[in-house]
Amino acid sequence: QKSSRMAKADAVGGRRRRPVSNHQPLTRPRTLYPQNSPKKRRPISATRTPSDKLNPVPKAGPRGTARRTNTTATGEQKDVLKQKDRIVETDWAGMTLGERIEHLEVEGYLVLPDLLDPDHIRRLQAETRKFETFHVDYSVYQRGCQDIQFRGGAITELIAHPPLIDFLKALCGPELIFMSYDYSRSEPGHPGISLHCDGQPWGSEIFGYEQSCPRLVRVLYYLQDLTPEVSAFKVVPRSHLSFHHDGNPYLRYEEHPEQAMVTCKAGSAVLINQNVFHGNYPNIGAYDREMLGLAYRPSWAGPSDKIKPWDPEELAKVPPAVRELMGDPNTRIWHFEGGNKPPNMAREGPGIDASRWERTS
Repeated sequence: QKSSRMAKADAVGGRRRRPVSNHQPLTRPRTLYPQNSPKKRRPISATRTPSDKLNPVPKAGPRGTARRTNTTATGEQKDVLKQKDRIVETDWAGMTLGERIEHLEVEGYLVLPDLLDPDHIRRLQAETRKFETFHVDYSVYQRGCQDIQFRGGAITELIAHPPLIDFLKALCGPELIFMSYDYSRSEPGHPGISLHCDGQPWGSEIFGYEQSCPRLVRVLYYLQDLTPEVSAFKVVPRSHLSFHHDGNPYLRYEEHPEQAMVTCKAGSAVLINQNVFHGNYPNIGAYDREMLGLAYRPSWAGPSDKIKPWDPEELAKVPPAVRELMGDPNTRIWHFEGGNKPPNMAREGPGIDASRWERTS
């Protein structure tokens, strides 16, 4: 008999619902602007989408120099961005470090290809086969389990996988805090996951408070190829940047006219800003798609309410490299009574440099 904890599944890849105080249902008001009204778009960023073939993007120049030769999107480029379910054909492997940071910050998502070699994938799959999973409330073909950080072996070691951590430290700074770890499996017949945000600033029944942090990156490792037929990743690029009511992270969408399809090879990871609207497509293929989802944040960006800290006995068992990342999940760095002119103010901060997108290493 399954525990009540496992019996409660959410509508997003197998999350149980968590109690939350002062929860009120959200209604989406009628939009103020017609869908077909003229819209003026800002220049697109150079992110190596299929439209880059129309305006090739120059490689990053020396620090502080411009790397774009054309900052205005052509009409054809804008049309590409509007194509529903367009398959993103970005050259992920060819990106510099700065271009990767830019893509995640501006577009809201990024693919890091080939983070796991075939042997590493097999070792992870040997562990996932042992998981007791539960299906979600909307489909028996979407299964998963949560809180797998202390399973041991390859599963736990993945938390500190060096290629990923190197990038995250370049993105967030040297002090990272790991927040959560779950597993999901989309089987043939899975209907797809609705567009949603993982980050909900005042908590929710589905996500609790773990992902109420003001900055958080979700890392989705895929153990099988993502193809158009097998639960490809779905995203509305730049949706995390919107100030509009339509960008409220508590909303969900069945679909969106500018949603894009992201495919990748097994062993790749999709990184997302927690506030970008995303989901996945149906699995109409012939095999299961497995995903290991982890979350990290900079040390300053703690949750909006207290969450349960790690079990000290379990924490003592994990490898040192993993333990280093598993600081108190409630950690915040803030100065509520800070004055206008605190002593010893810094005179530089490379992490907020306007030129950080020019980095090559």
